Amino acid sequence: MARYTGPKSKIARKLGEPIFGEDKAYAKRPYAPGQHGANKRRKLSEYGTQLREKQKAKYTYGVLERQFRNLFKKASAAKGVTGENLLQLLEQRLDNVVYRLGIAPTRAAARQLVLHRHITVDGGVVNIASYSVAPGQVVAVREKSKSLEVIQDSLAGTNHSKYPWIEWDENVKGGKLLHLPQREDIPENIKEQLIVELYSKQ
Repeated sequence: MARYTGPKSKIARKLGEPIFGEDKAYAKRPYAPGQHGANKRRKLSEYGTQLREKQKAKYTYGVLERQFRNLFKKASAAKGVTGENLLQLLEQRLDNVVYRLGIAPTRAAARQLVLHRHITVDGGVVNIASYSVAPGQVVAVREKSKSLEVIQDSLAGTNHSKYPWIEWDENVKGGKLLHLPQREDIPENIKEQLIVELYSKQ
C-alpha cells in the first residue's frame, strides 16, 4: 500500500506548518528548506496558494494524489458543500478515526496499527487504512492487542470527549462514529475552498 515515506520535517517546513505533529526540527527551523529558505520569499501566486493547500491536506491525512483526486470526485458528486464533503471523507478514513479516538499518537502510527490487524470495525478485523467508517460503526482495539504498550501509552493521555462526533466506550477500548463531523468540529487548519477552486480549473 503506497504512502509517503520521505522526510517529514522538510515537508512541514515547505508548507509552513508542523502538519505531522510535534516536530523538533521544524520548531528549530520554521522556514522553508534550502540555502535561501530563511530569507523572505516572493508572494505565492493564486495557483501556488491553492496547490499548497491541497498538498497540506494530502500530507496531513497521509493520502497520495490518486486517492485524493478520487475522494474529491466523490465529494463533488455528493450533496452539500464540496469542500466540507471532502474533509468529512478524509475524517472517515479508518486510520484517521483510530487517531481521533486516541488509540494512536499520530495518523502514521494509526495506519500501522490498522495494517498490522490490531483494529476492528463492528467486531471484525479490518486492515485497510483507507476503509471508510460509516456513522453507527464501532472502531475498537482487537482484544489480544489491548495490552500493547504503544496503545496503552497513547490512551493514557487522551481526552476522549474531545470530538463530539465520536462516542468513546472504555469497555471495548474504542468508540462509535455518531455522525459525520461538522466543519467547525474538524481542527485541521485547511482552507478547503482553495482546493475546490484548484480542481475546478483542471
